Amino acid sequence: MTKIFLSKRLTRLIALLACFSIFNIASAASFTGSSVPGGVSVVNLGTSSEARPHARYGSKNILVIEQDGQWTGLVGLSLKTLPGNYIVSYQTDKDNSTNKEVSIKVKPKTYQEQRLKMKQKKYVSPDEDQLARINREKKHMGTLFKIWTDTDVAVDLSWPVDGTLSSPFGLRRFFNDQPRNPHSGIDIAAPEGTDIVMPTDGVIIDTGDYYFNGKTVFVDHGQGMISMFNHMSKIAVKSGDKLKRGDKIGEIGQTGRVTGPHLHWSLSLNEARVDPMLFLPEKKK
Repeated sequence: MTKIFLSKRLTRLIALLACFSIFNIASAASFTGSSVPGGVSVVNLGTSSEARPHARYGSKNILVIEQDGQWTGLVGLSLKTLPGNYIVSYQTDKDNSTNKEVSIKVKPKTYQEQRLKMKQKKYVSPDEDQLARINREKKHMGTLFKIWTDTDVAVDLSWPVDGTLSSPFGLRRFFNDQPRNPHSGIDIAAPEGTDIVMPTDGVIIDTGDYYFNGKTVFVDHGQGMISMFNHMSKIAVKSGDKLKRGDKIGEIGQTGRVTGPHLHWSLSLNEARVDPMLFLPEKKK
């Protein structure tokens, strides 16, 4: 009787695991991207039976993943990218001696405007000392976005905070009616102190208190995918920490240039800030 009971339990378990596997396979959608300024162009680089190819867009390495039996290149397109045709070069042989090329087409996209009122004038018209600090920080952040770690990367990201999408990517922004750079990330509003967690695995490469960004954490996810999390009230990590998806990195705040508590999340590919929504399962309500 005992053997029969165990056999039935094992049968049910196998059936459940089979259903779970089928669900996972069916629900795992391929990354499709969006070949527009601020988007990601998807490039077929050959079958995955070969070694992972080395691919470049201009002078910059691009992220390569395995998808549907193919090597797929993900080209980050900055908001300044003009519509038109561009070349991605890649090598599929082991010694990287044979160069191949594929063309990508970038389509135009117009983003909406956003006008914000700032009570603190220093964030609208910084003085000379503040401008010097801003320039130093900008140069330092530029070195962080250049970091490249040759490792496998998961591009099915999770929401880093439980909140409401308050400002989408790409908005043409005006502070006190003065034009500023377009919004190079997404804003997620939540009460101060709400946990911010890792959207996928990565290594902390920098933390600090920046002029515009406030308390900030930078994460290297691999192959030039870099996350920047801004405006925190608390930072719970330090440089060098290796974290998994869902691990806490800090808490929602309103440090730096803000109009209320929220997380600003920028995602960079090959040094171009791209729309994080492209990597998320569904739009946050």
